[in-house]
Amino acid sequence: MNTDARSHYLADFARVADLLPGRGVPWLGRLRKDALDQFAQRGFPTRKDEDWKYTSVAALERQHFHVATDCRANAGADRLMNHYGLAADVGHLLVFVDGRFAPWLSDIGALPAGALLSSLADTLEAAPDVIESYLANNEHQTVFGALNTAFMADGAFLHLRRGIVLEAPVHLLFLSTRPDVAHHMRNLIVAEDGAQVTVIEHYAGIDDMAYFNNVVTSIFAEGNAAIAHHKLQQEGSAAFHVAGIHAAQQRDSRLESHSISFGAALARNDITIVLHGNGGEAMLNGLYLVGGTQHVDHHTRIDHCQPNSTSREHYRGVLEGQSHAVFNGKVIVQPGAQKTNAFQTNHNLLLSREAEVDTKPELQIYADDVKCNHGATVGKLDEAQLFYLRSRGIDEAVAHSLLVHAFAHDVIERIRVASLRTRVERILLARLPQEERIEEL
Repeated sequence: MNTDARSHYLADFARVADLLPGRGVPWLGRLRKDALDQFAQRGFPTRKDEDWKYTSVAALERQHFHVATDCRANAGADRLMNHYGLAADVGHLLVFVDGRFAPWLSDIGALPAGALLSSLADTLEAAPDVIESYLANNEHQTVFGALNTAFMADGAFLHLRRGIVLEAPVHLLFLSTRPDVAHHMRNLIVAEDGAQVTVIEHYAGIDDMAYFNNVVTSIFAEGNAAIAHHKLQQEGSAAFHVAGIHAAQQRDSRLESHSISFGAALARNDITIVLHGNGGEAMLNGLYLVGGTQHVDHHTRIDHCQPNSTSREHYRGVLEGQSHAVFNGKVIVQPGAQKTNAFQTNHNLLLSREAEVDTKPELQIYADDVKCNHGATVGKLDEAQLFYLRSRGIDEAVAHSLLVHAFAHDVIERIRVASLRTRVERILLARLPQEERIEEL
């Protein structure tokens, strides 16, 4: 590891430690210290680490990002809010500006009894013991996760008691408006038996501004709970985004995970799902659309621990320019997890000679009565399909865009929140030539 980078983060922690929420709480102090020690010992990953062999963080190490200790109302946040807010079908809105909760932009709305939606910082100050067991669950913590645990200052805490159903989606909007700032957000989503919720986790920032989002989202779905989690990442072209989404599912629970990434200079998402209970279901959908010299990396791991569980994984990528994508999807069927049904695909469309994809689907099966398969493809537009469209009088640019749209739409149509689906569709169309013509067709 770059020793200068390590020294910088250790010094920054010393600067802000007494300003972090929950200071003075013994268990939280120990948790932060242990995490910081882990980071100091391990350092940032290098290409010698198997999980990072295709993704370099050298550019991130060279930047000296610092933690902001305040949240400022500013015109930049107002402009971003106007641009990135979603439509009326979102009923509960929490906005964070430069890593801190912004109540003047938020609208939590009416919540039923038994539902709690708040800032993590407020919870750490007012009732830290409520979330101790959830924060201490670091089964799949990476070195970036350790850095997050040490510095975590804010994020969202959503807790639904037994049988509580939130009909309208929860929108968690994270806006970045200041350069050279690191945001270490921690989100907790807890759904007790039979609870149901839809969550949109949305990241956006001012373009051409360098900042660092280091995020961990922990999801706990108890028996018969249903959680639909959507992540939309629209970072600035100079931004760095490293995130972990870690879910623990109990019996007969259902989780939908939608990861939509439109890039940054570097974007990395580690998604782990552990199916602890009999009959659990996990559905993972992903779409990444990048260009220029952007780099996007998805590492997923689905761990089937009990019988009769199901997982479905559909990831697609569209790459232009000199962009680079990495996909590593691992499915593990533990001994005794009989009747597991797992399916995984990753399809990639290269629109330039310089674009590159490294894809590695994996199956590790330790049970004998299972149905598991996977596949991956990397290629360019189908010449036969282009010829067919051209033969029907459609010009080449429109035919090209129609095929790209159809390829990506396979994932977009799986999004059930109408305003979010429309937003993703609009972003895709805006990046295609002949946008108005495509809409007509």
